[in-house]
Amino acid sequence: MSFIAYWISDAFNVATWEFASSIIAVGLSYRETLVIVAISFFIISFVISGNGAVGAIYHVPFPVIARASWGFWGSYIPIISRVILATFWFAIQNVNGGNAVEVMIGAIWPSFLKLHNAIPTSQGITTSGMVSYFIFWLFQLPFLCVHPNKLRWLFMAKSIIVPIAWIAVLIWAFVSEGGGAIFDEKTTIKGSAFSWAFLANMTSVFGNYATLSVNQSDFSRYSRVSPRWQLLYVPMLPIIFTFICFVGVAASSAGQARYHLASIPWDPTVLISYWSSRACRFFVAASFVLASLGVNISANSLSAANDFTALAPRYINIRRGQILCALLSWCLVPWKILESAGSFLNFMSAYAIFLAPIAAIMMWDFWIVKQRRYDCLALYQPWSRYQYAYGVNWRALVAFVVAVAPSLPGLINSVNSSIDVGVGVRPYDFGWLLGFVVGSLVYVGLSKLFPNRDTLIERGVLPDEIYEARAAVIDGVDAPPPPLVSSDEEKGRQSDAMETDEMPEKKGFWKIMKSVEKYI
Repeated sequence: MSFIAYWISDAFNVATWEFASSIIAVGLSYRETLVIVAISFFIISFVISGNGAVGAIYHVPFPVIARASWGFWGSYIPIISRVILATFWFAIQNVNGGNAVEVMIGAIWPSFLKLHNAIPTSQGITTSGMVSYFIFWLFQLPFLCVHPNKLRWLFMAKSIIVPIAWIAVLIWAFVSEGGGAIFDEKTTIKGSAFSWAFLANMTSVFGNYATLSVNQSDFSRYSRVSPRWQLLYVPMLPIIFTFICFVGVAASSAGQARYHLASIPWDPTVLISYWSSRACRFFVAASFVLASLGVNISANSLSAANDFTALAPRYINIRRGQILCALLSWCLVPWKILESAGSFLNFMSAYAIFLAPIAAIMMWDFWIVKQRRYDCLALYQPWSRYQYAYGVNWRALVAFVVAVAPSLPGLINSVNSSIDVGVGVRPYDFGWLLGFVVGSLVYVGLSKLFPNRDTLIERGVLPDEIYEARAAVIDGVDAPPPPLVSSDEEKGRQSDAMETDEMPEKKGFWKIMKSVEKYI
């Protein structure tokens, strides 16, 4: 129930609304939009479940699990890629929250919306918008200093208040305009352009949750139930997100029809700013503020903090990592990303091409290459069995480069449209699918042709064994286990202890405990 509540809470955020209605803004009808969202989340839910199960079994976060497939030092590649995107998403949610704050203040003091704008139009933000952005950023800062366990009331409130508010907006859409013009909306693009737009928008949807497909273990590590429950995401995520997207599509289309707008208001804060009732504007905008705040705390700042901690554990802890994420978010000028529907979708597509092969490499390394057997203790040791070649698994590195390379010309064109790359833009249109498939095939193929024998162990070493000196049997881990070993030297020491009828833990276990303390 906790995982279901978390996903419901996380799904109800402004970005989910935006990527649905922005698909319509680029020329597709509501039918194609909902189909794209449903298919995309059905596919990516398998990846989220597959990588989430690793955390549920071994109870370690994403930066640590990445060491098994990338090597201890090679894991910095996925960690840095993930922390960049987490910081970007934190910044984007700041803009969404700031826009909602602007609507709230405008509902109380309408003169606030008429502040003299001293910021150039080219920057994509106004003076009132920047003030609202700062207010929201400052408002959420204290929450980043509080342990998440002490913020349960906040997430509980979000899980109740935000869905109720959004369902109320959906009711408004059908009462005011019968859902607007969405049921009469026709696709404005045809032929091959439609096919490529369909694939490109699927990549954009993948990009929305490509992050959690990589670091789902940051949350599933706390699971106290069977890893099989991770499969719950497969039916749940498509249903939840398709419904939320339908809310966004219906409300945005109804707003376009009711207020006779030239284009669909794909940003919900723009939509509610047209409402005549100041009270309605205030309370619905407050739900958007709560949605952005909850997502920034749980999915973005904590994920970034885990990554920052892995990069510099001597200097950065979780709290410092969250504050660092908040400070760096200013450097990313996220209001430029959200300036238009096209630029928002470009951003979503861009980073998906990097995270797709990372998710594929990590998932198949666990399920196929390593046969669900990891040495939990060795994951914390730089020169353990997962050191590969100087701490880098070259198989993962090659698979990553090969998977990303075909999409780079299209990425360059999306950044600077004046650079003509011809048909080179096409792989970028389905970059997530391409990157995931190519990364999977190359990594598994190289791992089978050139296996690293040191990492192929007979049984998994679980956290319970390390901390409690006992064996635990779960799916995919053979039983009964031999005495716990973490290296050849330790194996010899434990053998000597058993030959002299001494308890192994007296000589071996406490040395392992010291090793755990040293590397954690």
